[in-house]
Amino acid sequence: MVINRTEIEIRYQETDQMGVVYHANYLVWFEIGRTKLIEQLGFKYAEMEQDGVVSPVIDLQITYKKPARYGNTVIIETWLEKYDGIRTTYKYRVVDEKGDVYVTGASDHVIVDHKTFRPLRLRKVHPKWHEAYQRLVSKEG
Repeated sequence: MVINRTEIEIRYQETDQMGVVYHANYLVWFEIGRTKLIEQLGFKYAEMEQDGVVSPVIDLQITYKKPARYGNTVIIETWLEKYDGIRTTYKYRVVDEKGDVYVTGASDHVIVDHKTFRPLRLRKVHPKWHEAYQRLVSKEG
């Protein structure tokens, strides 16, 4: 399984008054991890957008296990869980350097035309990206 591991140093502005990471920041970190996974595979999300294709979130799941705090460093682990040509599921795990889990989650995305939001098949608009995702899913399945 290909897992991207992106390190995040928790900044003061990412925490609440208790010094605990504010819950919405994990969603930003998920996006950072997802973007880094895509780059690890040799692609750039910005290039997809330049071609008039976007991949909005259609479902999101997040489970908080324990609080991450200001001054700590966490690692966002991101991998591709499912892919069917239109819909993609990414999974996430936020851990520390010892492997203790703070948060787990998943996000479902669809590939759509930027102007019409009509679904598109990734294999038609970005065949190499499609092939890379197919390889990941077949290795993990």
